[in-house]
Amino acid sequence: MRRRARTGPVTARHLQGVVDRIGLLQIDSVNVMARAHLMPLYSRLGPYDTALLDRAAGRAPRRLVEAWAHQASYVPPSTYRLLGWRQRAYRTEAWGTIAGVPLQHAGEVEAVRALLAEQGPLTGAQVHELLEGSQRADRLEWGWNWTTAKRVLEFLFFTGELTAAGRNGAFERRYDLTERVLPAAALAEPEPSEDDAVRALVEIGARAHGIGTVRCFGDYFRIRGPRLRRAVDELVEAGTLEPVQVAGWDRPVFRHREATTPRRAVGRALLSPFDPLMFERRRLEELFGVRYRIEIYVPAPQRVWGYYCLPFLLGEHVAALVDLKADRQDGVLRVHAAHHAPIVPGVHRAEPDRRLVAHELALELAEVARWLALDEVVVGDRDGQARGDLVAALQDAEAA
Repeated sequence: MRRRARTGPVTARHLQGVVDRIGLLQIDSVNVMARAHLMPLYSRLGPYDTALLDRAAGRAPRRLVEAWAHQASYVPPSTYRLLGWRQRAYRTEAWGTIAGVPLQHAGEVEAVRALLAEQGPLTGAQVHELLEGSQRADRLEWGWNWTTAKRVLEFLFFTGELTAAGRNGAFERRYDLTERVLPAAALAEPEPSEDDAVRALVEIGARAHGIGTVRCFGDYFRIRGPRLRRAVDELVEAGTLEPVQVAGWDRPVFRHREATTPRRAVGRALLSPFDPLMFERRRLEELFGVRYRIEIYVPAPQRVWGYYCLPFLLGEHVAALVDLKADRQDGVLRVHAAHHAPIVPGVHRAEPDRRLVAHELALELAEVARWLALDEVVVGDRDGQARGDLVAALQDAEAA
């Protein structure tokens, strides 16, 4: 997580290095501060030109393609080829409304396939408009509506027939046939067997974590059941993973052979709720002593930390929880809430110096504001109100 001092701008090579290390970037449409897939790169690289990511995913030959991985995610083309077994197993791997699409909407599936083959790439709205306005004789009995359009497109996306050729300015997928999006080299590679693919996916998760449990590694690509346990056993037998012990953990733990043990942790970063470090919440709680949940879907009166609360990593601690909003109308980064991260009962964790936390957080907020092209950091909403036991110290640090 440590950022290196740079003498020049972040390049595509730097971006690729992060992707190679963490394996995927989860996509989410929430844009309260910055979109979810942009933040893990910022957390590790510092301010960078987000057009680098747009080019990596939107221009041939693509370095990243969209797939159903942890959730909807950007993955390297080589990783996309490891997901074929899941795409074919949509009846058990996809969620209910998607798994039933071929039986419920077979005609619509064929129509969407044909339309995209002829006219793609198209957004979902364009697909709906073109088919809704078609002169099909049986259109009125066809059952076509916007919900159907989205289900059909999500089904074809999940099964790998379609992916995104890029995103438009409204962040809508521009769907196209996968064979027209994946680089030719990736298409030419033979698809691995299910066992080989699952083992490779589990290793990506293990490498990204460095250390973790079977559950940690499987959750990275949402792999479960006997295939996950078998993959871990095979990686141990091959020497890729080694069993280790972690104080306080009551289950088997494994370390990836490429994991390094630094003498000290010196990182400083705001983390997206969708950062890979946050995926497996039990691991987060046991390693950092922090119990975290995203409260976007929690009714406002019941929120504890805030609507879009970002953990703040400082050294080896998740030291604070900060609810942020990029107020683009006023040109400021607003801190709606700032809390010291509470220590989970029963988990040993030394508490960092609170004044140091506020000082470092103020520096980080100033840097992220510059990255987002916002003029300043304001502690408080538009009414001047802010919540949390870190607010006063943060205000002092901002003033200094």
